[in-house]
Amino acid sequence: MSLAIEEDLKTYCLTTAQKAKQASRQLGSLLTAQKDAWLLASADALEAATDEILAQNARDLSAAPEYGLSPAALDRLRLTPDRIAAIAHSLREIAALRDPIGQTLDGSVRPNGLEIRKVSVPLGTVFFIYESRPNVTVDAAAICVKSGNAVILRGGKEARYSSAAMVAVLARTAEECGIPPNAVQLVETIDRDAVGYFLSLSDLIDVAIPRGGKGLIERVVAEARMPVIKHYDGNCHVYLHESADEAMAVDIVVNSKCQRMGVCNACESLLVDRKVAKQLLPKVCQALTEQGIELRGDPETCQLVPAAKAASEDDWWAEYLGPTISIKVVDGIEQAIEHINHYGSHHTDAIVASTLAAAQAFTAAIDSSAVIVNASTRFNDGGAFGLGAEIGISTDKFHARGPCGLSELTTYKYLVHGNGQIRN
Repeated sequence: MSLAIEEDLKTYCLTTAQKAKQASRQLGSLLTAQKDAWLLASADALEAATDEILAQNARDLSAAPEYGLSPAALDRLRLTPDRIAAIAHSLREIAALRDPIGQTLDGSVRPNGLEIRKVSVPLGTVFFIYESRPNVTVDAAAICVKSGNAVILRGGKEARYSSAAMVAVLARTAEECGIPPNAVQLVETIDRDAVGYFLSLSDLIDVAIPRGGKGLIERVVAEARMPVIKHYDGNCHVYLHESADEAMAVDIVVNSKCQRMGVCNACESLLVDRKVAKQLLPKVCQALTEQGIELRGDPETCQLVPAAKAASEDDWWAEYLGPTISIKVVDGIEQAIEHINHYGSHHTDAIVASTLAAAQAFTAAIDSSAVIVNASTRFNDGGAFGLGAEIGISTDKFHARGPCGLSELTTYKYLVHGNGQIRN
């Protein structure tokens, strides 16, 4: 990169961040009605622009082979009329949610008469970095603006035309609804160096949120000069306890793995209690095989299910994002918990059990952002949790954990009212 081009790129990043910072100061004081009007208008406008958006998505799909995208990544990239309708529906759901800004989280009156309130406020400016998920472009913009934050969107080059088309729609409706024009900005350059420049601007950007592959997240964590809300691997488990209902177990495992494989809350590893493995495991594996799933198991699994291939140590760590699952027979709930806490990514883990004691032991001991009893891992999702949408699913413990919706993009400040008190 020549020095002139580098300076131009630095200037572009700095100017973009400055515009976002200015917009964030305006967003924090917007009325809820204005934000909701923009969300509803944007939903209608996106549906009206379906043909235009699909045409741009076709450009992205035609370029996909040169990027070597996996089938799972292609699925995430592809838009359809139904998916655009679903994006619009998500905007309407977010509009219906309570505004998280200005809420009194706690309060008290001190003995000296001081009135103290803890009140929710926006984080400020969000730098959101994500890969080939054009629907995420709209979700992130909607969540950030509703929670009073400006957002700089740095999407993957694989979805550049789709994202640009949708952000153009959001910009048009923002102008009509009195939303600051730079509240939502899409980074126009695909130069990877731009990410590093943005991550250095801690005086203008309040938080960075990466959503994508492990390499992307590790880079952001290494380079960011501001706090990072991280979304690491989704190595999710389902454990079938000895008390598991057989029909329920089969349904939950198949749904967790197969309903949509290329997503972070899909099941990648199955654990089965030894006491029921001989009877239950062949039934579960038959159902998975019928869905085209490759089975990789420990020696006991391979003995019970001849179709299974031998699993390696790497399989216990793997996030396949495709038609493969690792399977292990465990000697009771304690071994299942130990395996999950060791190999899992602290994302989503589920137990199928009919005894309350087993469910309580599992939920207390598993250290993950969501621990699920008798339901699919696919439910760890902002929409499914009633958050409207999410900007990611954090596997961290600070500042947010699990699906990051409106409330997770806020912080707080203390408002103190007195009538002349002074401190002795």
